[in-house]
Amino acid sequence: MISTLELRCKIDSHLLKYKRRLKKLTSQGNMGLKVNVSVIFMLLFLTSADVKAENVVFDVTKYGDEEDISKAFKSAWEDACASRSPSKVLIPRGTYLLGPVIISGPCKAAIELQVKGKLQAPVDMREFEGFSSWITLNYVDQFTLTGGGTFDGQGKSASNQNNCGKDKHCKLPPGSLKFNFITNGKVHDITSTDSKYFHAHLLGCKNLTFQHFTITAHDESLNTDGIHIGRSEDIKIIDSDIGTGDDCISLGHGSRQITIEGVTCAPGHGISIGSLGKSQNEESVSGIFVKNCTISNTQNGVRIKSWPALFGGSASDIHFEDIIMKNVSNPIVIDQVYCPWNECNRKAASKVSIKNVSFKNIRGTSRTPVAVQLSCSKDIPCDEVEVADIDLKYTGSEGPAKFQCSNVQPKFHGKINPSKC
Repeated sequence: MISTLELRCKIDSHLLKYKRRLKKLTSQGNMGLKVNVSVIFMLLFLTSADVKAENVVFDVTKYGDEEDISKAFKSAWEDACASRSPSKVLIPRGTYLLGPVIISGPCKAAIELQVKGKLQAPVDMREFEGFSSWITLNYVDQFTLTGGGTFDGQGKSASNQNNCGKDKHCKLPPGSLKFNFITNGKVHDITSTDSKYFHAHLLGCKNLTFQHFTITAHDESLNTDGIHIGRSEDIKIIDSDIGTGDDCISLGHGSRQITIEGVTCAPGHGISIGSLGKSQNEESVSGIFVKNCTISNTQNGVRIKSWPALFGGSASDIHFEDIIMKNVSNPIVIDQVYCPWNECNRKAASKVSIKNVSFKNIRGTSRTPVAVQLSCSKDIPCDEVEVADIDLKYTGSEGPAKFQCSNVQPKFHGKINPSKC
């Protein structure tokens, strides 16, 4: 396979020859031939520019077995990653089995993974021994994942091998897509369905955008967070549809400058920051902007949560704006007594500081009476909390909607329904 760089070198060599001939013919006064050679020169120049812009394509199906493409995929990636010109790993239309793989950079040029087909994960959990995720991408700069294809985690088929709903000490199943230290990248026009655990998990990423990213899982699937972000910066999730059995989007410690816009979340547990304060030396969370989203038939709407009693941390500069709630159990929540499995002392105060938070123009329906609950730490009360233009109606029969507050004094603006605390 000839590389783009080699092809460019050949064209450049021909250009040099024609340039020399042109100079010779011009000196002989052959103007007609001069024009023809000039045209040839221009065409070759444009051809060279076009070749330069194209990616070198590495078709996975050319590397081996077209049913289980595990080895072929890794080989194609290695060749593409080694290319000095921008490259593309192509998975054509069709359905392919793919075992757990780890693909890594750094690569020598920009690289695109174009998935047009449907990839299926193994059902047998024994095939994931030694792997925490189905597909792991490490240390890649200028990365693109696109193509309109589907990553099928086959979580339903493997659900009888997962006892995490009964045993908190269970071995966690593998997630679908793990992005470790990916920079300057984009994931768009991709579907992840039926993951065994998190659909997409980000760690140490910077300047990574998800657009037109579709996530689907049934509402009873355990721990199938749509996108989980940790210790990452400048992440954008825009114009995407996410439905899971857990948080549609969850932001762990170290999440900074995160934009979530134009996202539809249904079903799931909503959009959550935290939980925070569970571990020592957690990094701060800051610069979170959630706007123009629709959240439907979920357990929560927008939420900030921290553990009581355990460790410190901070969350600040967090803003939720222009959000529609449809039949959401807990539309607006700050929960600083978050304590699943009763693993902590609920009576002790959270050590996580929450400040500069706003909830603006949030409207719709709540299926529980408490439409807004701001439960902050008694030792470190929430500070600079702004609530503006809230209109949430309770659809049940237990009286009017309620607004509950503890250890916080919000600043109110505009219309507030339910009545402010």
